[in-house]
Amino acid sequence: MSLRNTTKLRIAVVAVAALPLVAAGCGSDDDSASGSDSGSQSVAAVIKGLDNPFFQTMEDGIDAQADEAGVDVTVQAAQSITDTTGQAERLSALSQQDFGCYIVNPITGNNLVQGLAQVGAKDVPIVNIDQPIDADAAEAAGVDPATYVGTDNVQAGGLAGEHMAEVVGSGTVGIIGGLAGDVTSNDRVTGFTDAVEGTLDTLPVVAADWDRQKALTTATDLMTANPDIKGFFAANDDMGLGIARAVANAGKTGQVAVISVDGNEDAIKAVQAGDLEATVAQYPYAVGQLGVQACQAAMAGEDLPDTVTSPVALVTEDKAAGALEKFPEPFESFDNPLDALTD
Repeated sequence: MSLRNTTKLRIAVVAVAALPLVAAGCGSDDDSASGSDSGSQSVAAVIKGLDNPFFQTMEDGIDAQADEAGVDVTVQAAQSITDTTGQAERLSALSQQDFGCYIVNPITGNNLVQGLAQVGAKDVPIVNIDQPIDADAAEAAGVDPATYVGTDNVQAGGLAGEHMAEVVGSGTVGIIGGLAGDVTSNDRVTGFTDAVEGTLDTLPVVAADWDRQKALTTATDLMTANPDIKGFFAANDDMGLGIARAVANAGKTGQVAVISVDGNEDAIKAVQAGDLEATVAQYPYAVGQLGVQACQAAMAGEDLPDTVTSPVALVTEDKAAGALEKFPEPFESFDNPLDALTD
């Protein structure tokens, strides 16, 4: 179902007083208003780098839900997907201002904890989306998020593994993860390896830092060292597209299956064209919408579930056209527990 069609206005629209732009910030068109005199009704969001289309789409979802609900939102993004320090600085600046709720999508489990401690000290609700905050670090800093909104990444990796086992049948596959030690990457890889265990042989996981060019180089090296390789799993679409290019360069498109996770528009188009075998769509647009909905409910005093699981769906060639038609919204219906709290 479309969040845009199911969410109703719960909080009053209020006048906004513009404050100075957070230094070097990038994000939505609302960035020129980095705070509000009516902080109890405004939302600040700090997300990962917009150099990755996944987080561009997440920002679009945040903005769309804020517009639909009449919520004033300020979005700040890191300069890149690895800009941990810059992202922390953006949150630190926003934490000094008067917002009624904060949405955070940290690059690592602990890079935003210091800034969140300042938010928590003011008893302002925090909604954690996409990348979990490290629980131990959060507890030590007195940070208690109102809810976590995100994909079940083990499930997403499992869908990829099940499909890989079905299309490959037997043989060896390579696994290319994101940043070494990253929770999201690890969960996707775990889901994949569990799903293919006993059916496919897996090479040791190689980290490509979520980067397309690094994944291309890594896949090229792995194909040289393992000429009989049957497929690759990539922990995100950007790396999956890099691997697909390496496979094409080797003249093996259609012979070496590439499956990735995210469901970005370019990846879905690559599935439709036959360059990718499949992508597991996890709808960053919906994650952004759900994050704002969670803030709406929190600011209205509602009790939130500990976790809100966003939808995932396997996109294969036969489903690509339908997925593109609905993009960036989910092409399959899902149950949204926040609807009842924001009606």
